[in-house]
Amino acid sequence: MRFVTVRDLRLRGREIWKALREGEEAILTHNGSPVALLIGVQEDRLEETLRLIRRARAQAAVSRMREHARTRGLDKMSDGDIEAEIRAARRTRRP
Repeated sequence: MRFVTVRDLRLRGREIWKALREGEEAILTHNGSPVALLIGVQEDRLEETLRLIRRARAQAAVSRMREHARTRGLDKMSDGDIEAEIRAARRTRRP
């Protein structure tokens, strides 16, 4: 995988698009920070690719939430504690 700046994309776009079509991946950067993942996609696999990317993002989000809960000790809460938290949150939302 290579890193590609926004400037590279403008100046060497044809070369980069060719590499993507051949299966390479690239990280698009702006001011040294990653902003996008560029991957080649087959037209007949577009929906499948999007679905898989979205699933991977969702799984990563759930993993981060679980880790956050573990570090705060929330994974040890009883069912009763959880229900009490839910009730308290609902009370604060009511007008």
